[in-house]
Amino acid sequence: MTTEGAALLGRRRITTPSLAEEAYEALHDLIVHGRLAPGQRLVEPELCEQLGISRTPLREALKMLANDGLVTLRRNRNAQVSLIDPQELEHLFEVEAGLESLAATLAAERMTASELKRLEKLQLRLEKLLDQGDRDAYFALNQRIHALIVSGAKNPVLERTHRRLLGQLERARYLALDQLGRWEQSTEEHREILEALKARDGERAGRCLLAHIHHTGEAIAAVNRRD
Repeated sequence: MTTEGAALLGRRRITTPSLAEEAYEALHDLIVHGRLAPGQRLVEPELCEQLGISRTPLREALKMLANDGLVTLRRNRNAQVSLIDPQELEHLFEVEAGLESLAATLAAERMTASELKRLEKLQLRLEKLLDQGDRDAYFALNQRIHALIVSGAKNPVLERTHRRLLGQLERARYLALDQLGRWEQSTEEHREILEALKARDGERAGRCLLAHIHHTGEAIAAVNRRD
């Protein structure tokens, strides 16, 4: 583990009863934000010491991360941070684009007035975070906005499917924000989606969200080419 990763874990020692869930959250954030790199070994004794927990909750947390596609469990060997497969990412984004476009189309009809007001407040906060250049906070809020739109579709099957897929895409979405120009473009696209939802225009909302996901995929491809 990198010195930076160890230091960050040290600030997030686990003290709550839900040890596995807290360990999951700590490791999840480090993986999504790239502080635990793809292919990096996750040495259990080191993690237990840094998180202040035993192996039982740690292993449960690693299983949860494996279900998200963020960790690869290996028999009789240390788990490792899952590698990013560009071709698989392309396929995942195709599915994500379809799911979220459908969600926006349905949400335009089904979101309540209070949910739309909440979405508008989140949009205003997103714009402020863009001005501040706070990448981590911007990303977290961006994820909340997407989740609110999906939940606004009022389709539990769609929401569960989206949640399972999201874990595998979070790292890629964060990577796309490596380009500051993408922050600005993404924020404007969120504004367009919000306006379509407020107008109860499902077709336009679905079209805008579809384009938004495609642009994110293009930004990730650009980062991969640069690397």
